[in-house]
Amino acid sequence: MPTMAMAESMFLPDSNPFTGNYQNQMFYGIGQGFDTGILLPPPVKPVPFYIGTITYSQPTSFFRIPARRNLNISMTLGLGEKNGWKWQDYTIPIGYVTEDIALFRYKRIYMGTGAGVGLQAKENARLGAKLVFQFKVMFGYNINKEWATELFIQHFSNANTAEENNSYAFYGIGITHNF
Repeated sequence: MPTMAMAESMFLPDSNPFTGNYQNQMFYGIGQGFDTGILLPPPVKPVPFYIGTITYSQPTSFFRIPARRNLNISMTLGLGEKNGWKWQDYTIPIGYVTEDIALFRYKRIYMGTGAGVGLQAKENARLGAKLVFQFKVMFGYNINKEWATELFIQHFSNANTAEENNSYAFYGIGITHNF
């Protein structure tokens, strides 16, 4: 039964691909902004806009799929002007809650996606609202049981709850520590 063997190697029932058998995780990440206005942009229009994120996570499941529940604090940093935007006007902290699910796992490699909701510290012309929705795709590699690294694509928008919705998009890298 090759199909069953592949399924067992992707999701081991006694281990969460994000956290292993640990109950807590911290993530530290940085990202480069891109100005495209679409959900998962190609990395072709970098702008002087960056993000730093600290996340606390706990393992969970979503309809029996391994997952993690997250409390996130991010700080965006804009420097200068590009594409008609004054990026320094969007240096704003964002607090948000998310849930990530594991879509694929093979040995030490995993892929997941996540979504959540949060608030920016202030409304701005780019998003037009304090309320933000977040979508993320990540690719991870478990270095060992306690440490992993992740590459991510992250999107913030107001989900058309305000007139302006030019979104923020970031490509980034981070490291996780399980404890």
